[in-house]
Amino acid sequence: MMPFHSGEIAVQTRAGVRAEAAQIGRVISNMIQPAAVDFLRAQQIAIASTIAADGTIWASFLAGEAGFIRALDESTIQIDLFAQTTSADGGIISNHLINLLHKNLESSSQIGLLAIDLSNRRRLRLNGRVTIQQPDKLQVQIQQSFFNCPKYIQIRYLETSEIAPLQPTEACTRNTLNSADASWIDRADTFFIASFHPEYGADASHRGGYPGFVRVMNSHTLLFPDYAGNNMFQTLGNLAVNPKAGLLFVDFDRGHTLQLTGTAVTLWDAKEIAAFAGAQRLIEFTLDRIIETRNATNLRWKFGEYSPANPA
Repeated sequence: MMPFHSGEIAVQTRAGVRAEAAQIGRVISNMIQPAAVDFLRAQQIAIASTIAADGTIWASFLAGEAGFIRALDESTIQIDLFAQTTSADGGIISNHLINLLHKNLESSSQIGLLAIDLSNRRRLRLNGRVTIQQPDKLQVQIQQSFFNCPKYIQIRYLETSEIAPLQPTEACTRNTLNSADASWIDRADTFFIASFHPEYGADASHRGGYPGFVRVMNSHTLLFPDYAGNNMFQTLGNLAVNPKAGLLFVDFDRGHTLQLTGTAVTLWDAKEIAAFAGAQRLIEFTLDRIIETRNATNLRWKFGEYSPANPA
């Protein structure tokens, strides 16, 4: 399989970076390299991109003890969904998040994963197909694996000295943004985006900037910039073929999550782009549904510093 599909090539061509993308695309591998094996072994969080039976795309938060994601061989990883801690109840993420993941994988075995270490701005993207699904674990046959650059990742430190018991989860679903949602998004400096190509699979990616880089236009529309990146355009390429997408916002201070699913289109109008510092394109996201999960995780992070790459 070629490293890029028609949607990625179309966006690369329009952005004028086709040659650069072809060069950088050599980092994409269908094997898990030794550096990736070591990186995965140390991680405690990941973002999963999955596809629901109705075709909607969801970005889900996953967490566990270091090593809850590990390579079994050069092409297979295992995710232990109920990895324990030494806290009173042992929980790290709510059953609600795991149940949604399992439900989606019953309709499509494709999964995209982003393992990310916020403390040192390292991130590894993986995508593949789930070959074994059990309540407590997933095994994934990897189709693509590669490290991303550290741009736009705000440093945060996982506070591991004391992990409190996971509090009762409260999950609610709605179809429009309320004022609390809008306030949360306005304050966000980080979110994650899930996309899907019917042949090349699911993808999960990171987006970051200074608070306010995501703008709430109304109760069902968000607008956010696309900054200079690695020029491969996996996310925008997927959206060019399939506009369905999922967004995930994480409250790093309180352990809540906000999952949005809807459609996303890339805007190339120079006048609109000029309103966002450093933007090369804009993404307009139209919301279909939201799931807010309070107490999604008992992990907490201490803010370190903003990325020096964030446009002012």
